[in-house]
Amino acid sequence: MSDCLVSENHELKDIVDKVMKGERLSRQDAIRLYKSDDLLTVGRLAEYARARAAGAGKEKHVYYIHNMHLNPTNFCVETCRFCSYANPVEREKAYTWSVDRVLQEAGRGAALGINEIHMVGGLNPACDLNYYEEVLQAIKADYPQIHMKAFTAVEIEYLANLEGLSYEEVLQRLIKAGLGSMPGGGAEIFDEEVRERMAVKKTPAPVYLEIHGIAHKLGLKSNATMLTGISETVENKVDHMLLLREQQDKSGGFQCFIPLKCYYEGTDIEPEVHEPTAQDLLKDVAVSRLVLDNFPHIKAYWIQLGVELAQLALSFGADDMDGTIGEEKITHAAGAKTPLQLAKERMEELISSSGYQPVERDTIYNIKAVSSTAPKAVPPLQERLAVIV
Repeated sequence: MSDCLVSENHELKDIVDKVMKGERLSRQDAIRLYKSDDLLTVGRLAEYARARAAGAGKEKHVYYIHNMHLNPTNFCVETCRFCSYANPVEREKAYTWSVDRVLQEAGRGAALGINEIHMVGGLNPACDLNYYEEVLQAIKADYPQIHMKAFTAVEIEYLANLEGLSYEEVLQRLIKAGLGSMPGGGAEIFDEEVRERMAVKKTPAPVYLEIHGIAHKLGLKSNATMLTGISETVENKVDHMLLLREQQDKSGGFQCFIPLKCYYEGTDIEPEVHEPTAQDLLKDVAVSRLVLDNFPHIKAYWIQLGVELAQLALSFGADDMDGTIGEEKITHAAGAKTPLQLAKERMEELISSSGYQPVERDTIYNIKAVSSTAPKAVPPLQERLAVIV
C-alpha cells in the first residue's frame, strides 16, 4: 500500500511503511518528517492517518462547533514576551468584568443558539476561585444547555496557589459549579530554554501535564496546544508532542491537539526572525497527526491559521476547524486579521468546498448534525499547495 504514496527509494519510505502498519513513530521519525522537503508526501501520509483514525463512514468528516469565546479579564500578573492580550504596557486598558457582565455576555451567545462557551482569562488576583464559581453557577443557572469549557492549566495552577489548595481541590470545586471540560491553552513550548527566552514563568511541562492528568481522572475531557514562532526548534516541537503523547497514554482524556502560531503585534519579538512559514504550519498539523496517534482529533484553528490555510490543513491531517467563535480577543490583540466570527453556514461552506463533509459537534465530539451540504470536488493537493505555499 505504501507504494501508492512513495517509491521504494524515497527518503521517507520507512516512515510511510510504519504508518501503514499502524506502528508508532519515533522521535527521529518525527524530526525527519519536519525536515523533509517533500511537503506533499508528508501531507498525503497525514491525510491517510486521519481517514483511518476517523473510521468507516467518517473518513471525510470535518467537525465544527457553534460556540463563543468569553474572556472575563485581560489583566495578568505574568509578563510573557509573546502575549499582547495582557500586555503590561497597556495595563491602564485592562478590564475585569463583574459576574453580571459575564452573564450578560453569555446571554448574547445564548441568543444565537451556541452550544459551548470557551472561557479563559488573565491571571488576576481579583478573580479568585469564589468569583469563578459564581460565574459558572450563574451561567449554568440561566443557560443549562451551554457546555462550559474553561480554565487553562495555567489558570488552575494560579487559582490553586492563590487559594492554598491542591489542583484537584480547585478542579473539584469548579466541576461542582458547572465546569464541563478544559481547553488546552498555556502549554506554549515545553522546552525550558525557549520558555526562559520568552520570559514564561508559568506552568512548566510537569505541572501542565499533571493538571490535565488530574482533570482526566476527575472525568473532564481536555485539549492540548503548542505555540510556534517563539524561537523553538523542530526538535523542541517534537519533544513537546512526545510529552503529550506520553501523558495521553497514562490518562487518556485529551480530545484534540491544536497547533498555534505566535502573532507579534505589541510584543518585542522580531517576526522576521521567528515567524513560521505556511509550510511550517502545515507540517505542525501533519506531524502532530502522525506522532499523536492516541489523540482522536487535530484542529486547524482558522483564527490562527487564517481561513485559506486552515482549509488546506484539512488535507494535512486536521479534522476540526474549531467553531463559529463570537469575538475572539487573544489572538486579535496580537494583530490577527482573521474575522472575529464565522456564521454556521459559512463554516459549512468552507469545509465542503475543501472536499469534506461538515459535521456539527458538541464539545466532547458527539455529533449534533451532519450537514446536508455534500463535499465538493477539489483540485489535487499539489495544485492547492501551489496557490498558498
